[in-house]
Amino acid sequence: MATTPPALHRRRRADALAQALLPAFESGLQLVLEPHEVEAVLVRFDRWFPDVHEAIEALYGDDHDIEAVLGNLLRVLTAAAAARSDELRRRDRRREIDSDWFLDERMVGYVAYADRYAGSLKGVRDRLDHLEDLGVTYLHLLPLLQPRPRPNDGGYAVQEYREVDERLGTMADLEDLAEALHERDMALCVDLVVNHTAEEHAWAQAARAGDPIYRDYYRIFPDRTVPDRYEETLWEVFPHIAPGNFTWRDDLQGWVWTSFNTYQWDLNYENPAVFTEMLDVILFLANRGVDAIRLDAVPFLWKRLGTDCQNLDEAHLILQAWRGLTAIVAPATIFKAEAIVAPGELVKYLGARERQRPECQLAYNNQLMVMSWSSLASRDTRLMTHALSRMVSPPPGTTWVTYVRCHDDIGWAVTDEDAWAVGINAYDHKDFLNQFYRGEFPFSFAKGEEFGRNPETGDARMSGSCASLVGVEQALDLEDDDLLDQALRRMELLYGIAMAYGGIPLIWMGDELALLNDWDYAQHDPAHAGDNRWLHRPEMDWALADRARGSEDVLAGRMYAALRRLVTARAATPHLHGAAPTQPLWTDRAEVFAFVRRHPAEGPLLGLANFADVGTSIDLGVLGAAGLGRELYDVLSPDSTVIQHDRLQLDRLQVRWLIAT
Repeated sequence: MATTPPALHRRRRADALAQALLPAFESGLQLVLEPHEVEAVLVRFDRWFPDVHEAIEALYGDDHDIEAVLGNLLRVLTAAAAARSDELRRRDRRREIDSDWFLDERMVGYVAYADRYAGSLKGVRDRLDHLEDLGVTYLHLLPLLQPRPRPNDGGYAVQEYREVDERLGTMADLEDLAEALHERDMALCVDLVVNHTAEEHAWAQAARAGDPIYRDYYRIFPDRTVPDRYEETLWEVFPHIAPGNFTWRDDLQGWVWTSFNTYQWDLNYENPAVFTEMLDVILFLANRGVDAIRLDAVPFLWKRLGTDCQNLDEAHLILQAWRGLTAIVAPATIFKAEAIVAPGELVKYLGARERQRPECQLAYNNQLMVMSWSSLASRDTRLMTHALSRMVSPPPGTTWVTYVRCHDDIGWAVTDEDAWAVGINAYDHKDFLNQFYRGEFPFSFAKGEEFGRNPETGDARMSGSCASLVGVEQALDLEDDDLLDQALRRMELLYGIAMAYGGIPLIWMGDELALLNDWDYAQHDPAHAGDNRWLHRPEMDWALADRARGSEDVLAGRMYAALRRLVTARAATPHLHGAAPTQPLWTDRAEVFAFVRRHPAEGPLLGLANFADVGTSIDLGVLGAAGLGRELYDVLSPDSTVIQHDRLQLDRLQVRWLIAT
């Protein structure tokens, strides 16, 4: 007897449930939307409901009434559809037609704290000319929703999801900023902390008051029996400041799960009410005009005894369901996964699994960032080439975000497997990198500080601004022009790779001016004294920015011009469209990193980066591997000699983007 394929079974179950839920959903939409808008939502519902149903059934089918759970979710969708403005609905339609808008080679991001950039959201809006002049098309503002009073983990301990941090302005100011960005054809990204809330959040307050409904929003245990069993396989995020993963609370008479800090309580996504509440928040932000939502700490969403409680299948199901539900009423809004995990796990957040299911459209290419700093210190790209060669390419319709630095520390994600493959010891190499970027290794050019050393494992991370880590600060201290030239070349090299390797490149605020470490961060704000990541979070220097744009300041002016040149070149090079796959290539010189981007219509682009402080050359065999001949054009240095003595030539610390003439 013929059997029905499992996929068809799933589709039939989804269709049957859709028929049961659809009349009430359609009737609700008809009360709040024009007929053509109702039709648009229903078409999207038909497209996305099977994925949503499958994920929700897998998450909650054993313990909950799935029809009731989905009915509640559709009521949230109806309310969100009613609240969506006409302009955002028009944006939805445009982006459904241009669904790969975020893959365009003109996409370049800029990341900043609103207060550090311009004091407030109104201040950011008044400073958009700077971003437009730089060529930015995507502004990511770090956490701006109302946090608890300090300490608040840099804003990642959220007290109220529907209010803006009162220091920055109001939700109306955020909407005004989104509108101003859209008028300039720029997108807005904001952070949403989905793994936990502050202990002052209304849900936590109700739990502390004894409300059983809200106690079930968190993971609370009466004694250490279960927490101790979990701790056997958990690791600590901040072992130096917040050891352990559970905190005793007298007001709860129990141990609450706190992965990050004692005041950040992990949410219980086994409760479908929590999933529904967070979907409501996601759609609230989408209706404020937010184009991309950075979902913070997504690997931690689900907990299972006997695991490290990261990257579990259920966390991916949550993202799949949020993606489908958001696409039904706000398809102009995309997701960015904040998942700093092993490469094999990372690509899953883009939906790359045995059976692909849409999750986030964007994820951070942490491996590229780490390997770039590793190669800069060692002047050896073999580890970088090997590690990046093992990464799975993003699925169609998704891409990486690439970056040189960010608001966070640098964690040395070097695996034993990758290290042994190129003949080095991972522990020793990470120890070398920490010594080097602390400035303690012989001939180091860096000035950084160690962050978050784990006394049990010896692992540590690194804080420091890009300019200080590449040697600008040391060169200025020594008043050495040649060292300064080398330092700025290193910075240009790192950004030259990030701009071309594949995805949306991000510029960290102040890098365009080569801003140095803020060694006085604790004096500026005593609340920051225990967290040296504020070393690389200085305030924007607008007087310096004005001089840099006018080329009146030699140092900042050179860096600003270099980044503008990279952004302009990227926008004019269709080979760098996000859909063009990237492949690292081996060369005959360890100091040269090579990669190829293969555009189906434009042909290949060969990227080369010389990490050595002296000029070098490589064998022409890399041209054949890239699919290029000898007739070459360097997008970044059009007038330079590319081939000499049958070798590809690179100046010290030079990046080339080579295409066929």
